[in-house]
Amino acid sequence: MDVTKALITAAGHGQRTLPLQTVVGRDGYPRPVLQFLIEEAISAGIEDIGIVVNRGDAALYREAAGGAEGKLTFLEQDEARGFGHAIACGSRFVAGHAFLLMVSDHLYVSRDAGRSCARQLVEVACAENCPVSAVQSTHESLLGRFGTIGGRLFDGRGGIYEVERVVEKPTPTLAEQELAVPGLRLGHYLCFFGMHVLTPGVLGVLEQMLADSAEPRQVTLSTALDAVDQRERHLAVEIDGRRFDLDAPFGLLQAQLALALDSPMRPRVLSDLVQLLAETP
Repeated sequence: MDVTKALITAAGHGQRTLPLQTVVGRDGYPRPVLQFLIEEAISAGIEDIGIVVNRGDAALYREAAGGAEGKLTFLEQDEARGFGHAIACGSRFVAGHAFLLMVSDHLYVSRDAGRSCARQLVEVACAENCPVSAVQSTHESLLGRFGTIGGRLFDGRGGIYEVERVVEKPTPTLAEQELAVPGLRLGHYLCFFGMHVLTPGVLGVLEQMLADSAEPRQVTLSTALDAVDQRERHLAVEIDGRRFDLDAPFGLLQAQLALALDSPMRPRVLSDLVQLLAETP
């Protein structure tokens, strides 16, 4: 498998402005979140990036992309019809090839600055020649935000799982009954990281579901992947890093703090935080 294309969905109700927000990177320079996402993709060997945007938003995203504009194709979604439909809007762009999928309301911070989260994921997908979803151990109190998998260790290898079930935003009760994964801490489950390598087969299943559904908004990537799991291999890999949901309360602040604490300015940031805490009544 050769993964040289990426798709970034940015047409969701809560996503349109988040990629345009400014964050200061590990290097101390501020830039839009969109540029971090583009850098993440390029670090994994991606050459062409399609960005699904709302009609009329392309100019704003083109300006926020900075010097990477030559690698970008903007794909307009006429109306917000759900995440599954947004992915399908990129079908012609990916042209039957495997591709990296990222969501624009997440920011990804790897623990090793030299080995990005996307690179970790793409390496596994290329080695195993199948769709692979990035996952992160997540407390049950946050299950309402993410798709969640159930499965077992793949080939006895730590951190890689063969996926048996995928459920979109399960309740803690359902997760306990059907999605428990051996080896995780009590009350923790493997939830999507907001990053996948998808194959044409997965995209075909998603498009068929959309064609058969009277309500496209109800067709999610999770439902398509759950169907794929019944017929072919689908793996999940725990990423050595963290994903920050920018649409969550204080999500942008948490992402900024993570980048600041992983930069040469860490001592100053910690000092400022201590001073702020001391001054807070």
